[in-house]
Amino acid sequence: MAEAVGEASPVDRLKDGMNPFQGVTIVKPIVYGNSARYFGKKRDEDGHTHTWTVYVKPYNNEDMSVWVKKVHFKLHESYTNQNRVVTKPPYEVTETGWGEFEIIIKIYFHEPCNEKPVTLFHILKLFQTGSENNPGKKTLVSEFYDEIIFVDPSPLMQQLLTSTRQLTLGPYKHETDFEENEKKTLMAIRGGKEKICHEIEEQREKLKLAKETIGKFKEEINKVQFDIT
Repeated sequence: MAEAVGEASPVDRLKDGMNPFQGVTIVKPIVYGNSARYFGKKRDEDGHTHTWTVYVKPYNNEDMSVWVKKVHFKLHESYTNQNRVVTKPPYEVTETGWGEFEIIIKIYFHEPCNEKPVTLFHILKLFQTGSENNPGKKTLVSEFYDEIIFVDPSPLMQQLLTSTRQLTLGPYKHETDFEENEKKTLMAIRGGKEKICHEIEEQREKLKLAKETIGKFKEEINKVQFDIT
């Protein structure tokens, strides 16, 4: 492929001590959240009602350990050792409890790459609410899609990000169908736009009718004033 005129080649950038891959952006999609399962009753010894697992995992079938050094989960202060560090997949922490709280998740990358850690915030969910309330479903899942974006990564980091291997040889899927959710969201947005456009058109017609009515009233007033004079 021909190089753009006026741009330094990767070799020239390397000679000048610059990042030869400047201008490169790599996106790594991830899924984070928690699953929870109700015991069926409150546990006598500590009052706990659920077992739960908080996690970070790749959206695609890839081994994140190639570019992730560790994941730090900060739990509620009521837990013994509220700081849990996981250095290899699966990046998850399993505990028991009775209440919902915010978990801080920090993803660290391999040190030679000089990339700052990424911080995520997740509200641990134990109880089904509203439309999600399904007594027949024993396990609750609350997970979200996100993306880690690397802008101008170092040559080493770029190599790590582009040389990942599969995490599993079997089928790889998530509890949440994010693609279906995206379709529903887009459909809702389109439906909302159509509704707004329809309402705007209705208001335009009403405004037009109001102007015409005002014009007729003015004509009648002028006619009456003319007859009086």
